[in-house]
Amino acid sequence: MSHVVLQKHPSEIEEMKAYYKPNLSGKTPQGGIFAAKTANCSITAYKSGKVLFQGAGSASEAAKWGSPAEKKAASPKSPQGSHLPPSFESLSVIGSDEVGTGDYFGPITVVAAYAKKESLPLLKELGVKDSKHLKDDQIIRIAKEIKEVVPYSLLTLKNSKYNQLQQSGMSQGKIKALLHNQAIGNVLKKMAPEKPEAILIDQFAKEDVYYRHLQGQSVIQRENVFFSTKAEGIHLSVAAASILARYAFLRYFDKLSEEAGFTLPKGAGAQVDKAAARLIKAKGRQVLPDFVKLHFANTEKASRIAGI
Repeated sequence: MSHVVLQKHPSEIEEMKAYYKPNLSGKTPQGGIFAAKTANCSITAYKSGKVLFQGAGSASEAAKWGSPAEKKAASPKSPQGSHLPPSFESLSVIGSDEVGTGDYFGPITVVAAYAKKESLPLLKELGVKDSKHLKDDQIIRIAKEIKEVVPYSLLTLKNSKYNQLQQSGMSQGKIKALLHNQAIGNVLKKMAPEKPEAILIDQFAKEDVYYRHLQGQSVIQRENVFFSTKAEGIHLSVAAASILARYAFLRYFDKLSEEAGFTLPKGAGAQVDKAAARLIKAKGRQVLPDFVKLHFANTEKASRIAGI
């Protein structure tokens, strides 16, 4: 057993901290109370009350402090899309996801991340879950933690390049397929010769359409590739990829706001039209390709508001 998690009272955690004082490490993770390392076990205590034991001696070390609470059996998930292998959530998987496709301002960020089965308890403890249920500050905190845990590849498609591809006749679906395929390939190279048990793509197109988009590419990832909607809730690799993609998107978005001279809104609603009009008035319409996805209807609406 390579991982054990105990739920402990704050007073017990303080007792444990005192016990492991000779073994304390200088670096405590975000949300952590202490981190220690013995000869065959790493111990990390969190403010949530959870204490994570990792390593060959995790079972015996954790047994000094109690037994893990019994967990109720989870109801089986019913993913849509490809039929996934049994117990898919416990496999070692490369997951990929993208952020920014529906935002007028900002880039598209795609991440593929590899979550080994041995790392799944740690990722869960660090708060990895569907990013739609996380606030931006939580995304930033968790991303900084998991960057050190999972091998990943981040691709950021800037607006200027996106507009160039889109105006050449390339659909957003094709653009996304190319980015996912490249990011997954990058992670496979980092891992080699190790191979994942599966690859899971958060489905944005039917499988045949996805592969049609990739026709003509020199390398197309097909081995053990699965597609599913709501993939963030199926495997933590996709959830981790989504968090890392969102983190990169937020950082780039902040840079764009600095360049604009005011805080840019996310999404594609009426507030975005007004912000784009403000940008046009301040810097001229010629700057739009570097900030926005020009083919969105927001461009025409913003132009009308700006009076051009």
